[in-house]
Amino acid sequence: MPAGRNLKKALSKEDIARIYHYDTAAEDIKRARDYWIFCYFGNGMNPKDVAYLTFKDTQEEFIVFTRAKTERSTRSNPKLISVYITKEMQLIMDRLGNKYSGDPNEFIFPIIGKGLNPLERFEQIKVFLRFINDRMKIIASHLGITRKVTTIVTRHSFSTHLKHEGASTEFIQEALGHTDKKTTENYLDSFENGVKKAFAAKLSII
Repeated sequence: MPAGRNLKKALSKEDIARIYHYDTAAEDIKRARDYWIFCYFGNGMNPKDVAYLTFKDTQEEFIVFTRAKTERSTRSNPKLISVYITKEMQLIMDRLGNKYSGDPNEFIFPIIGKGLNPLERFEQIKVFLRFINDRMKIIASHLGITRKVTTIVTRHSFSTHLKHEGASTEFIQEALGHTDKKTTENYLDSFENGVKKAFAAKLSII
């Protein structure tokens, strides 16, 4: 693949909305959809980070956490990610989350079982990831979405939509928890043709 070529991975906001409003009688598919949507609104959060969220990570209207992927590399200077809890996220937390027992270290979602060793937790995360991706394929097929709808797509979609709304690369970099600006740029899809045409029309003088 030529250097610098960026394959489009982001879904349109219209497709995100269709996924959000997708209805089915299958509870497992609805649950997978909810977790996928939570990842999207949660700054493109990794499913592993969703699984490890605890009640102490909630600070008023925000979730503040460190990405598991960067925990080792940034241990001396951990990079915190602050996520505003949108209405969509709150509804999903209310619907799927554990009831707060008073223990701030308790996981928000019932994804990882209690008393598991690191290897067992790792296996549960893999099962969780596969659970979401397999069912999202079904949703995409029903909706006629031809692009991939894996969990990594939530990250590309979130960052690209921020870009299209005028957010700076620096803002998106902070939202994604990247330490390198180039990494952030690799996540950003180019503007859709419709956006390019709209801007070109604004510049037209005839």
